[in-house]
Amino acid sequence: MEESVFQPYLRSHPTFKMDREILRPSYIPGKLPHRQQQIDQLAQVLVPALKHQQPSNVLIFGKTGTGKTAVVKYIEQEFKKADAAGAADFLYMNCELVDTAYGVLQSVGNRFIENLDQRIPFTGLSTDRVYSMLVEKLDEKKRVVIIALDEIDKIVYKSGDDFLYQILKINDDTKNAKVSIIGISNDLKFTESLDPRVRSRLSDEKMVFPPYNADELKDILEQRAKLAFDNGVASDSVMSLIAALAAQEHGDARRALDLLRVAAELADRSGSSTITEQHVQTARNKIDLDTVVEAVKSLPTQSKIILLGLLLNEEAGNSKLTTGEVYATYSDLCGRAGLPKLTGRRVTDLISELDMLGLVHARVKSFGRGGRTKEIEPSVPAMDVLRTLERDEFLAGLKGYRIRLQTTLD
Repeated sequence: MEESVFQPYLRSHPTFKMDREILRPSYIPGKLPHRQQQIDQLAQVLVPALKHQQPSNVLIFGKTGTGKTAVVKYIEQEFKKADAAGAADFLYMNCELVDTAYGVLQSVGNRFIENLDQRIPFTGLSTDRVYSMLVEKLDEKKRVVIIALDEIDKIVYKSGDDFLYQILKINDDTKNAKVSIIGISNDLKFTESLDPRVRSRLSDEKMVFPPYNADELKDILEQRAKLAFDNGVASDSVMSLIAALAAQEHGDARRALDLLRVAAELADRSGSSTITEQHVQTARNKIDLDTVVEAVKSLPTQSKIILLGLLLNEEAGNSKLTTGEVYATYSDLCGRAGLPKLTGRRVTDLISELDMLGLVHARVKSFGRGGRTKEIEPSVPAMDVLRTLERDEFLAGLKGYRIRLQTTLD
């Protein structure tokens, strides 16, 4: 029987001890460095729930990787330890995964329905009916329910703020149960779009998490490294480099942990007994490339065609194109792929969106009395992104197509 491709790797022994889970952002350690102030503040807000009283609603803001989710999950663990009498229920939900009003109400309701036959179905009922079932179930006994909604802005932008109004309205429709909300968001301005009634009810307390600086990130990394590695695997200089790189990314602890984990995996695969600065730089390039590839995969088809045209022109030696030249290439590619063609104005809008995503670089170039136009060039690794685009089923007809001469307007 032919040996599986995995067998040699299963037989090999790792160069050093590594617990990958400890290096993932989802891991919650026993202590959160440099977030004790925020932990204490949130604990003070929520402590009434342990006395059968309704705590204030809380909105937590901060950039990605500033410890918002980690603190809330840490508080959840501590809350459940302290709640020996079962005075309250603490529910955490990620609104990127449950991103509709129906889904949130159904998910919360089913936490309190033990009989599987009585559970709220995934679909098939009106949102008002699901809300009524939730209120009825919650009000069966005296209780306090704390609902932590991570990425709360995502569901508001997708589905509006009606679901928030409904959840906050539960307290008006129940006699025994009381509900409090913890909202977690990267967007400081998302409350501006809320209905004034929702905003006034939701914003009882606000917390803003500052970014970590390089020294704080280094402390976080060293704490995780002690748990994940043997001594000496990650040197002080390596930790300082990772912390400095992540501090440049707005103090993102997730970025720092990802860099450490990927660098450790690269070192292990190469048979090195330590993580070197070269492993860190390679990990940085790998993570950046993975981010770009995922962003390209999620683009609409028309945007992919525009990006493909730019990359094909760069490959042919035409690295900087005007808006008209981009549109001419785009039109040609649409014709070859058998896809409908957008207007020039719409293509210009899509170019601006690609620019905001960092996939292309578009700058306005002035020709004096001749007017102005945009000069556009790709800002992604050509070969890797081309391979990603060529795997798209809608662009199958363009596989292998190459631009020979610079495209110009007639």
